[in-house]
Amino acid sequence: MAENNTKVTQAGSDIRMFWAWQSIVARLTGLGKTFYIWFGISAALLAAGLAAGMHAFFVGYGHIYNVTREVPWGILISTYVSFVVTSTGLCLVSSIGHVFGSREFMPIAKRSVYLSILTIMAGFLVMFFETENPVNMVVYNVLSPNFTSNIWWMGTLYGAYLFFMGIEFVCLQLERHKLATYAGFLGVISGIAAHSNLGAVFGMLTARPFWYGPYMPIYFIASAMMSGCAAIILFTWMASKINREPLEGTMLRAVDVTRQVGILMICVIMFFSAWKIIAGLVGGEAEREAFLALITGPYAFNFWAFEVLAGMVAPLVLYVMSRGTNLNMLVWGSISMIFGIFFMRYDLVVVGQIVPAQFEMGVNEYPGLLSYTPSAHEILVVLGGIGMVGTLFLLGEKIFAAHRVEEHAHEHESRPALEPVQQSE
Repeated sequence: MAENNTKVTQAGSDIRMFWAWQSIVARLTGLGKTFYIWFGISAALLAAGLAAGMHAFFVGYGHIYNVTREVPWGILISTYVSFVVTSTGLCLVSSIGHVFGSREFMPIAKRSVYLSILTIMAGFLVMFFETENPVNMVVYNVLSPNFTSNIWWMGTLYGAYLFFMGIEFVCLQLERHKLATYAGFLGVISGIAAHSNLGAVFGMLTARPFWYGPYMPIYFIASAMMSGCAAIILFTWMASKINREPLEGTMLRAVDVTRQVGILMICVIMFFSAWKIIAGLVGGEAEREAFLALITGPYAFNFWAFEVLAGMVAPLVLYVMSRGTNLNMLVWGSISMIFGIFFMRYDLVVVGQIVPAQFEMGVNEYPGLLSYTPSAHEILVVLGGIGMVGTLFLLGEKIFAAHRVEEHAHEHESRPALEPVQQSE
C-alpha cells in the first residue's frame, strides 16, 4: 500500500513538473517581434562579451587589455563596481517593502530581488574576465583566506549576499513569505556589509589620496540607493511594455515612492560630491592634481556632462517635474541617471590612478598625468555584462509571470486595533 502511494505521489510530481515546463514554453512563444528583437540584441551582446573575454583569457590579458602596471584598474573594475552598486541598491529598495513591511513598495519587491541577482551575476561575469586567474581566485579564497584583506572580505560577503538573495527569490516563488523575509533581511545585512567593504577597498588606500578617506563606504551605500531607484523605475516601465500591461494603481504608486527616495539620494550624492571636491582641492598636492584633472583637465567633460548633468541634475529635474505621473520624464530621468552613474564609477576608478604614486616625492619617472583608454576587448566584455542583464531580464519577465505580487502583500499590514473580526457563518 505504501509503495502504491509513493508511486502515485511520484506520478503527481512528474505531471506537475511537465505542466510547469509546458507553461514556461507557452510563455516564451508568440511574444511579438519587438520582444524577440530586444532578446536577440541582448543575447548577441552577451555572446560578444563572452567571446572577447575568452579570447583575452587564452591570449593573455597583457596583450589584449590596456591596463598597465601604473594604471592596473580599468573599465572592467568600474563596470563591476557599477553592477554591484546597482544590485545592492535594488536589494535595499526591495527590502523596504518585503523585509520591513512598507506596503507601498510591495508591488516592485519580486522584480527588485530578481534584478539584484542579475546585476550581481553580471558584475561577477565582468570580474571573472578581469581577473587573470579567476579559478585560483575562487579556490584560494576558500583554502587560503586572508582575513586582513578588504578584497577577500568583499568577495566573501558578496558571495553570501548572492546566496541569501537567491534563497529569498526562491522562497518568494514558492510563496514561503516568512522564510523569504528572513533571507531578505540576511541579504540586506550582507549586502550593506559587502558594499561598505567595497568602499573601504578604495577608501583605505593611503597611496591614492583621491580615494582615501572614511566617507567612501558611506558614499557607496548612498549611491547604491540612488542607482537602485533608477534601475527599478526603468525596468518596471520596460516590463509594462513587454507584458503589455499599463502602469497604474498600486504599481504606479510604488514607482512614485521610489522616485521620492531617488530624489533624496540624488541630493545626498550632490552634497557628498561637492564637499569631497572642496576638501580635495585644499588637500595634498597629489590629491589636488587629481581633482583638477577631474574638474578642469582631461576628465572635465566626463565630470560636467556625464556625472553632474546626466547623472544628477537632469534626473533630479525630471523626477521632480514628473510628479510621479509623467512616465516619460521618469524613464528618461532614470536612463540619464544610469548612464551618468556609469561614468561616475569610471572616473572614480581611473582618475584615482592617473597621478603617479611618487608624485609628491619628486620622482620624475612620470612627470605628467598617466593615461588610460579601454581596449576593444574591454568594451566588449562590458557590453557582455549589459547583455547578460538584458537577456535574463527578458526571460525572467515571461518565465516568472512578470513577478506579480499576490494578495499576500497585505499580510504586512497590521489590522486596526478596534476593527472587528468578521466571523464566517
